[in-house]
Amino acid sequence: MQDYVFSSGRRTAAVIGGVLTLTAVGLGSQAQAASYGTPSIALSASYLSGAVGATGDPAVNVTVAQSGADTAALAVTVSKSSKTAVAATGDATVTGTGATRQLVVAARGQGYTDLTVKVTGVDGQTATKTLHYAASASVQNAADTRYFSGSSDASAAVDVGGGYAVVADDESNTLRLYDRSKSGAPVKTWDFTSKIGVSKEMDLEAATRVGDTIYWTGSLGNNKDGDYKSDRNTVFTTTVSGSGASTTLTYGRSYKKLRDNLVSWDKANGNRYGFAAGTASGELPKQIDGFNVEGLEFAPGSTTTAYVGFRAPLAPAVPGGKALIVPVTNFDKVLSSGSAATFGTPIELDLGGLSIRDIRKNAANQYLIVAGSWAADDNSDPYALYSWDGDPAHAPVKRLDLPTSDPGGWEAIVDVPDLTVSGARAQLITDDGSADLYGDGTEAKDLTHDEWKKSRATWFTVTN
Repeated sequence: MQDYVFSSGRRTAAVIGGVLTLTAVGLGSQAQAASYGTPSIALSASYLSGAVGATGDPAVNVTVAQSGADTAALAVTVSKSSKTAVAATGDATVTGTGATRQLVVAARGQGYTDLTVKVTGVDGQTATKTLHYAASASVQNAADTRYFSGSSDASAAVDVGGGYAVVADDESNTLRLYDRSKSGAPVKTWDFTSKIGVSKEMDLEAATRVGDTIYWTGSLGNNKDGDYKSDRNTVFTTTVSGSGASTTLTYGRSYKKLRDNLVSWDKANGNRYGFAAGTASGELPKQIDGFNVEGLEFAPGSTTTAYVGFRAPLAPAVPGGKALIVPVTNFDKVLSSGSAATFGTPIELDLGGLSIRDIRKNAANQYLIVAGSWAADDNSDPYALYSWDGDPAHAPVKRLDLPTSDPGGWEAIVDVPDLTVSGARAQLITDDGSADLYGDGTEAKDLTHDEWKKSRATWFTVTN
């Protein structure tokens, strides 16, 4: 027999006939090999969209565990990419310790790849999950750009304070709350379809806020096939409570006759703008003499008169025509009591032959107008940003031409900075619904996963 002695000098084991026997008091089962369970791994999202050269792309949370092991000792890596030209394993960064880690991907090329995310336990056992990743191409102003995912057809936005905005989509009735400083999914969503009493999309195109009330309007026009859809003739309100990530919206009231009121008003004034013809069966809304609303904002210093801005028609409806605004002088009562709309003197603005795609003002009655084409070919037509003081007698001033080489059409102004301050910046959002974001010929609105749908939000410097 041969004795074995630890450094403490205590005899603890003896080998008898080649068999190791534990004899020291106090060891027992602790001397057996540790037992660990199979590690587990979960992703906060299975589908993720990024962009080449992006700043602030979203992270995915990776939650790991292994029974019997300290989670800090578990290793999390991206072990495989199905298309390294889009993102290789080295383009994925995992940070954090403990049970939840953060995974960020820096795209190197446009397209799709499946990334294998692996957890390795303390005993070498592994488990994996697949992250389905899509990367859009690099864009101009990349450092000032964020991507709001979950939908691709952003059409109107309203600032709700604390760095957040509520964004509407013209392909659904869902309102989405986003952190303006980050790319990623909405923080909250609301859908008031049943309360409004509609069954189809309202084609939400414009919004404005007064106090704690946000006014939303559909385009009021025919659909893309020239058919009348009553749900598009909807204006409604929501009440805001809280701000930032804690923002809550509750439904207020709706009105479904503004289009009818506008047509009747124009008829009574000699069909000056051709609203009856533009809304006739078979007439497309996005043509120079069509009928399509895309702007809504209140007149200077007013909480009762709203400016309704038209994408179509131009005034007159010929190339080089002016952009049209029709003031609704009792807009508050239209929504609060269902009163028929009454109208003021129409306003025609020279926007270089472009029409109104959005209009927004600040508390100082300084306006910004996104000017774009009345046509449906958003990605090939010019866009510009104008400032205005809201006075019908005063001409708007072009601030800058907006970039058009990237996918999407400029559709929404989140808010208006103080235009008397040098270096003031405004955040604008695109409608990317018709864009081929990932180079496979699929329009964004038709993508199979909402997480891959997104609109682009970019800050522009609007003052010298």
